[in-house]
Amino acid sequence: MTTEQSVLRVSIVVTFVLAAAGIVFGLLSGSYAIVFDGVYALTDATMTIVALIVSNLIVSSATNTTSAGKFAKHFTMGFWHLEPMVLGLNGILLTGAAIYALLNAIGSIMAGGRHLSFDQAIIYAALTMIIAFVMAAYATRANKTIRSNFIALDAKAWVMTGSLSGALLAAFVFGFFIQATSLQWMSPHVDPVALALVCVIVIPMPIGTIKQAFADILLVTPSDLRDHVDQVASEIVRRYAFLSYRSYVARVGRGKQVELYFIVPPNGPARKLEEWDHIRDEIGEAIGDEGPDRWLTIALTTDPEWAD
Repeated sequence: MTTEQSVLRVSIVVTFVLAAAGIVFGLLSGSYAIVFDGVYALTDATMTIVALIVSNLIVSSATNTTSAGKFAKHFTMGFWHLEPMVLGLNGILLTGAAIYALLNAIGSIMAGGRHLSFDQAIIYAALTMIIAFVMAAYATRANKTIRSNFIALDAKAWVMTGSLSGALLAAFVFGFFIQATSLQWMSPHVDPVALALVCVIVIPMPIGTIKQAFADILLVTPSDLRDHVDQVASEIVRRYAFLSYRSYVARVGRGKQVELYFIVPPNGPARKLEEWDHIRDEIGEAIGDEGPDRWLTIALTTDPEWAD
């Protein structure tokens, strides 16, 4: 399990199993909180499948393999732009599902709550919490070497699932032990109150991913990458006595796009094409991160209009 695709496949299988179990256990026990947990997992699994498809397209396109198929000719600049779209959509769907569940929980509380079978609910919540945290640890460990935004979001989703299940477990255990006591009147409110509290915790969690996704979609220039590129370009201008430069930098998902235009003196010394290529190689090495996810364009001209 050393590739992005293999980790996502494992996550998809486990998530679908938990989603089906959540919906079944939720209906049997009468817990809307568990049903929401299953629906939440099902939404996450569906978006993980989309992420896996996009990941395959990005890798196949960047490595010039044929698996991208007929789509490659329509996306000659690669599929990087699909990654932030999927990440943003995933975050929005997860947040939207939590908001909808919160509204239902509030409505249920106002209606007097609902009764449920706590023993079945406890079994499901305990198993789900254990599996979710194991998957979160697995994805986090794998991503230390893979460094994928998709896996990072997937690990965050597993933490959210584990936290949700842990909160439900605590609520169900509380509800189980107050049976036949003076606090039994609280029993119908355990499920909707637990669901509401979990939703309040879960709703803000994908916001960071959504913000970064929209920044990539809007081609917001990362300040650290811009500063690094400007430093390299300034040094090249000084070393080769160029007049100036123009830099255009963006990050789109895992892809880094850099365009550099150097304004050279119109009456400067003549150079062979091999010498210009050597300068380009030097610039590329200084910028770093050479690989299938770097799109680097270097142009040299005497006319500033070509660079503006």
